[in-house]
Amino acid sequence: MPQDAHTWGDRVVAALLRGREASRRRRAGRRPTARALTAGVCAIAAFLVVVSTVNARGSDLRPARNTDLVSLVADQSRQNAQLTRQVTDLRAEVDALADSENAGAGSDLPQQLQRQEAAAGLTPVTGPTVSVTLNDAPSSVAANGVDADLLVVHQQDIQAVVNALWAGGAEAMTIQGQRVISTTGIKCVGNTVVLHGVPYAPPYVISAMGDQDRLENALTTSEPVDIYRQYVAAYGLVYSEGREATATFPAHEGSLDLQHAAPLTTSASPR
Repeated sequence: MPQDAHTWGDRVVAALLRGREASRRRRAGRRPTARALTAGVCAIAAFLVVVSTVNARGSDLRPARNTDLVSLVADQSRQNAQLTRQVTDLRAEVDALADSENAGAGSDLPQQLQRQEAAAGLTPVTGPTVSVTLNDAPSSVAANGVDADLLVVHQQDIQAVVNALWAGGAEAMTIQGQRVISTTGIKCVGNTVVLHGVPYAPPYVISAMGDQDRLENALTTSEPVDIYRQYVAAYGLVYSEGREATATFPAHEGSLDLQHAAPLTTSASPR
């Protein structure tokens, strides 16, 4: 064996011996109380391990960490849908009672309520529509090394279409068949879009009711929509428009409460 190898090996052995000696000195320098405390902590830890093993009986003591997230989302979606139906039924019951009471008093309040409900999206509507479909790029595009974030439909893409259609004079609107009202929020959660607590996967269909020519012109002249079309041309995302002579949009179902809004207040004193 070469001399350098002997020297390197001797240095390693010397370092190990030095470390062991230093550890021995540290242990020897501890007070009896500290040594006893360390032994007690080790004994308690061992006892807890034994108790956990006995109680587990071979099963996981924390099964919640293995919860199937897909099933959890599906369960919550079903619960949201059930609560939405309950809200709709209760609102219809309240409206029926109010109509009967006001009709007996000879008031025109029922007609006023009907007009307000129609304006708020609480009644079904029928008319000509323009629909826009957005979808992710084909999975084969991802193989070309393109950033995956550029190949999917985002919240702002859907919002761009919605804003353009409102600007084009849309009288009513739906997304994925759900009626869109003034309090509707479009939220991205993971790779899905959530509307009124219900998650949806692409393709996303946005339909607007109104003058079809104006609606299509608003989409054509919208800068945010044009940016999305550029991604369509570059990465293969989907954008398509279609007309329907007559379609029926359902009434909005669910709560009308505002969770994150407050009335605007003005100061009485001049600035």
